[in-house]
Amino acid sequence: MKPIRMLSAIAAVATLTACALEPPYERPDAPVVAAFPQPSPAPVDPQTAAATATATATADIGWRDFFSDVRLQRLIEIALDNNRDLRVAVLNIEAARARYRIQRSELLPGVDASASETAQGLPDALTVPGQPSTTHTYSANLGITAYELDLFGRVRSLSHAALQQYLSVEETRRSVQIALVAEVASAYLSERTDQALLEMTADTLTSQQASYELTQRSFEAETASAVDLRQAQTTLETARVNLARFRRLVQQDRNALLLLLGVPALPADLPAPKSLDEQQLLTELPAGVPSEVLTQRPDVSAAEHRLIAANANIGAARAAFFPRITLTGSYGTMSTELDGLFDSGSSAWSFVPSITVPIFTGGANRANLELAEVLRNIDIARYEQAIQSAFREVADALVARGTLDEQLAAQQALVEATQDSHRLAEMRFSAGVDSYFAVLDAQRSLYSAQQAYLSTRLARLQNLVTLYKALGGGWNEQTLVRATAGR
Repeated sequence: MKPIRMLSAIAAVATLTACALEPPYERPDAPVVAAFPQPSPAPVDPQTAAATATATATADIGWRDFFSDVRLQRLIEIALDNNRDLRVAVLNIEAARARYRIQRSELLPGVDASASETAQGLPDALTVPGQPSTTHTYSANLGITAYELDLFGRVRSLSHAALQQYLSVEETRRSVQIALVAEVASAYLSERTDQALLEMTADTLTSQQASYELTQRSFEAETASAVDLRQAQTTLETARVNLARFRRLVQQDRNALLLLLGVPALPADLPAPKSLDEQQLLTELPAGVPSEVLTQRPDVSAAEHRLIAANANIGAARAAFFPRITLTGSYGTMSTELDGLFDSGSSAWSFVPSITVPIFTGGANRANLELAEVLRNIDIARYEQAIQSAFREVADALVARGTLDEQLAAQQALVEATQDSHRLAEMRFSAGVDSYFAVLDAQRSLYSAQQAYLSTRLARLQNLVTLYKALGGGWNEQTLVRATAGR
């Protein structure tokens, strides 16, 4: 077994002494400003600033802590178990892991066992008198075929690139999971809002029907004009149109939610839903500084892993300019008789080292190196673009958070004002001061203000979900993704 030991020793020494030709990796500077824009220049309370500085990073806030609605939590669990996009992302990880293991296996020599029989027949003219014209040769061997000594790090660079691609796919799966959690929450909130609008429209329709009947009786008694009657009918038909529209939207919202969940129907044992006013999300999300936020974003991390892989490919392209040394060897036994295959004196071995020196390749090696460098530069641009996109998402969400709070408060005040206006219009009509037209106008204004309030409330809740996602939340959770390839 001395030749096998010699091959193993050569391979070990080559692995230890191999030089890497990869250029040293340096993370590109983030092409964004040092601070997120603020919605207003209001002074910051020192206590609030201290609390934010010591707050838990958003990436460490589990979605169960952020979403308190038990029904929504259950829906997210179902989506993590059954969503097809997430399942594809998990399977992509398995494929990337297999590709990495295949590439990594080239760092070690492959040992094969073989057994063969060779039968040869010679013509009588070439046969020694007294010797048989047909001969048999039996052999059993352990061998290494064309194992490359990685003296210049080509195989190691390719293995490093495959590892970084695998890590990039893993980060992509995290990004898909975060996006899925946010999409399920957003779809659920949309369904709750449209359901609230549907119920409000149904109540408005009932009120408008009563108003129309009252106006019709007044018209028949000649105390209301035809204009009043048509105005009441217009308001009534508008409410009917809106009722049909919100019924359609509620069903479409549920269909969209089922697609995200990946199930044909909602389970019968789901907890009862909370109303829109009962939806309480964790509003105090620590934004941090951009550099901290970007490290929590899996899409940015995935882009950096792809950049590192492209950097490693440059090392493999550089190594192609240097000689490649391969080893082929075997050790075994040979005999002309099958029963004498393992007898003393039947051992046989071979050792065939070879070296290939690139002399003329028609510019292929130079072109491959230039291609690797260009692809690295492309990945640098994509990495910087990922940082800029992440920065914008967070900045937009932070700006919207403050303005939506102000807008919601103003919308709430508008609803209260229109409610008082509607009450006063009814009182003036009952006292005979105004016509019923003023009541109808107040009803339309109230209905429009209530619709706008619910839409603004939905926008505020969805903005918090978007900010939670943009800051990298929704990943660290005790109940991790369970979508598997076996499903």
